[in-house]
Amino acid sequence: MNPVAQVLAALEALTLIAVGVLETFFFRSPELYPIFLIEPDEHEAVALWTRNVGVYNMLMGLAIVVALVLVHRAQAAAGRAIILTICAMHLVLGISLVVTAAELWLSAIFELGLALAVILAIVMGDRRAVERAGSSSAARASAV
Repeated sequence: MNPVAQVLAALEALTLIAVGVLETFFFRSPELYPIFLIEPDEHEAVALWTRNVGVYNMLMGLAIVVALVLVHRAQAAAGRAIILTICAMHLVLGISLVVTAAELWLSAIFELGLALAVILAIVMGDRRAVERAGSSSAARASAV
């Protein structure tokens, strides 16, 4: 995986962990109303949901951290697959969020935007690596 994709994946991991902490422990905070749109009289009704979604996001962020470790431990294909899977999930979740709750469009953009950037960085980096490998092979073949 190229360095840009790795940095973006690390940002995705940190974002998921941070949002997970907010969802799990701070969803009652009035400052977070614009993000979660949870009214004070709804706090108890949504507590189970927000905590579970928060833990889910923290685990997804930690999985990306593990995947980045795999990338650096000669298990690049496994790490790349984990990162692509998690980012694809958040891309779909972001689309789902804006479709089901249009008023959360900004949250949806944050959910899918960084995930999409990671996917594009990985795919474009892979494509460039293949092109470089192809031109190196052609140069070697012509030298023989």
